[in-house]
Amino acid sequence: MGRLSGKVALVTGIGAGIGRECAMMFAREGAIVMGCDIDASRASSTVDAAKVSGLILDSLHPIDLTKPADVRKVVDGLIHRHGRIDVLVNAGAINPRFAAVPDMSYEDIWVPTMVGEVDLVFLLCKAVWPHLVAAGGGSIINFASVAALRGTHFAGMVAHSAGKGAVMAMTRQLAVEGAAHRIRANTIAPGLIATMATASQGLTEGEASKRMAASIPLGRIGKPSDIAYCAVYLAADESAWVTGINITVDGGTTAG
Repeated sequence: MGRLSGKVALVTGIGAGIGRECAMMFAREGAIVMGCDIDASRASSTVDAAKVSGLILDSLHPIDLTKPADVRKVVDGLIHRHGRIDVLVNAGAINPRFAAVPDMSYEDIWVPTMVGEVDLVFLLCKAVWPHLVAAGGGSIINFASVAALRGTHFAGMVAHSAGKGAVMAMTRQLAVEGAAHRIRANTIAPGLIATMATASQGLTEGEASKRMAASIPLGRIGKPSDIAYCAVYLAADESAWVTGINITVDGGTTAG
């Protein structure tokens, strides 16, 4: 406990899944956490759960991170309340939209995916950058995916794969440009994680879940906590010499 004591963290997408687990785990490790989510009721539920556990976790919601004005609002709100930022966890994103290439709509799938998986990451990184410089450095944690590392047969993922590949490449460049300011930037590439989003796609329950788990070398679908533990490491001083890398947390999926 206390690995993040004294750090101020902005965690997006705290209403569910990986974002919620990162926010709660960061708070348990001593960080002062400001969260946000587009879904106000889910964000409020996370804040209430934190309070019950005696954790410091605040939130601004609803926040649409595809809108530059909302991004500025949440970053300005954090600086107003806490005066600094040490860690950005870009866990918020739209739910992936899948379609095979012949069936993919540029307007309805490609563009929303790029905005919801790439643009919002850039907007937040840009907004927090001067504050990380002022703080003397910090850690940016972005989320890629195993879809950026390998193809798949079970869904049409051209847009999703391209978006997550872009996040990975963007983060490497952020690491290079941020090094002079002691700003570190890394990505985590999760495999299949049991979240509301994957449940809505029918991937984490019943026979589909069994088939998916059987294809993973470690024999199970991941949990949000599997990813949050990695995020804690990248936020902590233990990773002070780690920047510009991608850590794949996928139960061995990309190795199998």
